[in-house]
Amino acid sequence: MTESKPRFLEGLLGLLGREHRVRARDLPDLADVLLSRRGEASGIALAHQLLTTYSGLAAQEKQWFLDVLAEKFGAETARIDRAIEAYRQDRGPRTAAALHRAAEPRRQELIRRLNAAPGGTLALIRMREDVLREAAERETMRAVDADFVHLFSSWFNSGFLVLERIDWSTPARILQKIIQYEAVHAITSWEDLQRRLDPSDRRCFAFFHPRLSGEPLIFVEVALTSAIPETIAPLLEDSRAPAHLERATTAVFYSISNCQPGLRGVSLGNFLIKQVIDELKRELPALRTFVTLSPVPGFAAWLRRERNAPDSRLDPSERGLLEAVDEADWAKRPAARSAVKPVLLAAVADYLVRARNSAGKPIDPVARLHLNNGARLERIDWLGDLSPKGLSQGLGFMVNYLYDPARIVENHERFAERGEVVMSPSIRKLLQSGTGLAAEASRLDVAPAARSGGRP
Repeated sequence: MTESKPRFLEGLLGLLGREHRVRARDLPDLADVLLSRRGEASGIALAHQLLTTYSGLAAQEKQWFLDVLAEKFGAETARIDRAIEAYRQDRGPRTAAALHRAAEPRRQELIRRLNAAPGGTLALIRMREDVLREAAERETMRAVDADFVHLFSSWFNSGFLVLERIDWSTPARILQKIIQYEAVHAITSWEDLQRRLDPSDRRCFAFFHPRLSGEPLIFVEVALTSAIPETIAPLLEDSRAPAHLERATTAVFYSISNCQPGLRGVSLGNFLIKQVIDELKRELPALRTFVTLSPVPGFAAWLRRERNAPDSRLDPSERGLLEAVDEADWAKRPAARSAVKPVLLAAVADYLVRARNSAGKPIDPVARLHLNNGARLERIDWLGDLSPKGLSQGLGFMVNYLYDPARIVENHERFAERGEVVMSPSIRKLLQSGTGLAAEASRLDVAPAARSGGRP
């Protein structure tokens, strides 16, 4: 430490509650002192000071402090060695518990104590956003991120989360955040938001946490319809007429937005969807079908890589056909659409089912979310989203994931335990192809072209 601990602590405690400036270089000492304190009041004040100082740092200073957390606030090797030796001498619950405590990184307890500060939970979520940026590039930061995920997974489990309906009477400060956080289909104005909340055939639900007043964690927008939709445009158009609620048999989850990037990787969506289904069934017993209308955000980038990969499953003729999608207006030209449709349909099915990340899970983040939540990969919607974003990210494709309440648990287990993608027969047909991706595309039972909403 830069000063002896007693002098440093005395100075800090004397300044707390008054205007003063704690510098970036003081934060490691402040963290050490916070870990050594037993008094609750002084601990909360120290935690508040550390978080306040950190939030005001420049990006480079934040990176330096996070490096210190990674290097100097891990588990203590000597303490682990002593605990291991004690456990070898006496293999009982007491020594096992001591070994568990010894193996825990010091920064986990630091994060717990920081959480006690006023506004500490949200401040830690923001700190993890910084950790995530660093962890993407540096191995040492991934251990810090693992500690955040470990603690957040406990703090944000379903027992602490509160499901609330969002409607036009919800306080404006929360409605503003719904506009801000919408990540799938941008909300362009307050009038646009009202069209998504106010009509009788629309619902919106959000999860909140008691420590984050007025801050939604995740929300889902729902359209009540009489059939599974094939395209997004009719659900969002300004002049649409609300559906007759008494005829509604289908609840469509058409937008699910995570509001807090710092909670990425902490399971929230599965709790939300299951609870929303229960809420909708209580309110509207006639609902029988629960389905998403989901984007395929990584497909275009994956296909570009696949087209250039030496070991691509695309044969040369298919690669040649796909050159058409490099043209900005390909989706508007009937000849181009007709030429690429079989190959694209086969490719997107391959992407959703067979393309895997390093953990052996589907590479598509939306697919991972819904399959892990117990949904079935039900249907591929050809040119379901003709917006610039939909074309640039997913080449216009959308997907219906079906939530059958009677099979959610079984489907989740099959995916979680074996990585199995539960799919409909129409998807399975395409994947039975033994040669190029398009071999069975003509037999794929995809949604027919819509007659409205600008879809060809």
